[in-house]
Formats: sequence, C-alpha cells, structure tokens
Amino acid sequence: MMLVQTGLGPASWNVLTEGAAKALGFSFGWTTNLISVFVLLAWIPLRELPGLGTLFNVAIVGFAADATATVLPHPQGTLGEIGYLVLGLVALAFFDALYLGAQFGPGPRDGIMTGLVRLTRLPIAAVRTGIEITVAGVGWLLGGTVGVGTVLIALCMGPLLGYFPPRVAVRLPAVAADERHNR
Repeated sequence: MMLVQTGLGPASWNVLTEGAAKALGFSFGWTTNLISVFVLLAWIPLRELPGLGTLFNVAIVGFAADATATVLPHPQGTLGEIGYLVLGLVALAFFDALYLGAQFGPGPRDGIMTGLVRLTRLPIAAVRTGIEITVAGVGWLLGGTVGVGTVLIALCMGPLLGYFPPRVAVRLPAVAADERHNR
C-alpha cells in the first residue's frame, strides 16, 4: 500500500489490479484476490505446483491490502512520497524473497516468475523485469495509474529479487532420488 499511496505510480501488479478494479467495479482487495485465481490458472502450462504459502497468499494478501489502506497515513509532500516509494520497493522485494525463501510455495504472481525461470533458465532479474513491464502495460490499458514510480519499480524489482533470495533462502537438504521413492 505504500507503493499505491505514493502518488508516483504503484507497482506493476497494483497497476493491473487498479485497472481491473475500475473496469469491474470491485475493491482493490477483492480484485487482488480475483486476479490471484486467474493467475493460478496460468500455472497449469508452467507446471508450477502450489503449496501452503500459495494458499495463504491468495487468502490473505488482498484483505491485508484493504486493511492496510485504512490505517496507513498518506505521505506528506514530495520527500514523503519518495520515502514511501523507496521503502515500499525495497520492502516488497525483501519480503517477497523472504517468503519465497521459506519454500512453502510461491504466491500466484511469483509462481509465474518461478515457473518461467525454471522453464526458460533465464535469470530471475530478466524474467521478473519482463513480467513487471507486461503487467504494468496491461493494467495501464485497463485504466490503471502509471507513473515514474511504476517505471522505477518495474526496472528495479527484478534485480532486487536477484539480490535478496540467496541471502534469505532456507537451505533444504538434498534428498537422493532413491530415498524419495522408498517413502
């Protein structure tokens, strides 16, 4: 919500959510959840598997966005907006990496990224940047707000997600193939 409230342009997925919410007449939170369901359908050709983290993401993120919007003060002045933008961007990338690193399953939007990274073998930074630009473009076509912040987020989110995960990921022990089959 910090990125939404900057007035400098929200994150790419928020642009899509805002545009879709305007087109559908739903709240931002309900539209977030609806988009999550549609994005999960896109996992099928990517052969991405949901986990507990996926379910929690679908069930909680949209409602948390609505709740946060009711208590988060709007930034005051240009410095406040820039502060919200920088803090929101870094927090989004860090917490995204943190929950992905827990390895309980990606959220719907991140599952698109992890599936594409796995299938294309391209770096996270390249895949995420492509997704961010595409989603922002579609959201803008639906009436979502795009600004300088949106461009900054779209260009920085991928590299930040290339930076944070190795530093926060839970290392799971490798299980030999024959051990998996014997269970």
